[in-house]
Amino acid sequence: MKLGIDPTSPDIHLGFAVVLGKLREFQELGNTAVLIVGDFTAKIGDPSGRSKTRPPLSDEQVKENMKSYKRQIFKILDEEKTEFRYNSEWLSKLTPSDIVKLASEVTIARLLQRDDFEKRYKEEQPIALHEFLYPLFQAYDSVAVKADIELGGTDQRWNHLLGRDLQRSFGQQPQVVFLMPLLEGLDGINKMSKSYNNYIGIEEPPGEQFGKVMSISDDLILRYYELCLSYNKVSLDELKKRLESGENPMNLKLDLAEGIVNLYHSDKDAKNARKEFIGVFSREEIPLDVEEFYVNRNEGIWIVELLDNAGLVNSRGEARRLIEQGALKIDGEKITDFTLNLSFETKSIIKLGKKRFLWVIPK
Repeated sequence: MKLGIDPTSPDIHLGFAVVLGKLREFQELGNTAVLIVGDFTAKIGDPSGRSKTRPPLSDEQVKENMKSYKRQIFKILDEEKTEFRYNSEWLSKLTPSDIVKLASEVTIARLLQRDDFEKRYKEEQPIALHEFLYPLFQAYDSVAVKADIELGGTDQRWNHLLGRDLQRSFGQQPQVVFLMPLLEGLDGINKMSKSYNNYIGIEEPPGEQFGKVMSISDDLILRYYELCLSYNKVSLDELKKRLESGENPMNLKLDLAEGIVNLYHSDKDAKNARKEFIGVFSREEIPLDVEEFYVNRNEGIWIVELLDNAGLVNSRGEARRLIEQGALKIDGEKITDFTLNLSFETKSIIKLGKKRFLWVIPK
């Protein structure tokens, strides 16, 4: 069972844990998991799903990022049925002649069928020649380890099918490609990814992990139950009925967040995180049905403009006056400077006076 690991960051997030969870199921059926650390390909820069080239990593960066990987992975996988392989073992030994022979197995037309390459080509954005080598080398990994099955997300379909083709060319039985759904990240739009900085790490502190789960949009609740906690159809239908009957989504989110923290920490940590989160709401007297307002992630906005656009005030003059009077709090911190330009990375709660509340959600 082959699974590629991206060493561009030391954190494993809930999105990657979806695939790891399925891999654990295969291990329980007697299969060996072979995790391919892309230390060689990371030095090329993976263009997968990107509109531009991803910056390559140095050997030192790869080694540093891999230090905590095993500890995190074995929160999910069976250590006795897991092997780690670094693709520099075989890729660094390829001679120029080997690379030319490997490249002869794939046409430029086939490479341009990849969504990201096709899009960039049509938009006349530059594609460096070395980027074409990345999927070729990744596919060759399957040849090197004689993979029977390769797991990955649905965005890896093209890459994994190329692995099948190369295995045929090298006289091997082509691998079975097993694809898992992609989990949306905290922005509610893009897949959860370290590159998009919209992820929830499995080793984040319990309170932080709990709070991030609580910040997901309501329309992702059932999807997180399915992909992060492996709820089956019967259980999901029951949750759906609760939502359709008018139950506050906050109740389901609390259970979801507690379940995820329990999975990667402990039952005690999960219960404490829940208690702490509810306590913050109680101390700030935050209602459960607060409206949401979306802003561009990490893009500055004048605080007065934010309050006005969100409809919390009748005029910008009122906004300035209330701020100067100390009536504004953001995440419990009092704001008295109405000239501030703020940017938001994570979901934040605004309290204006005693009764006006607003969730600010970056996208």
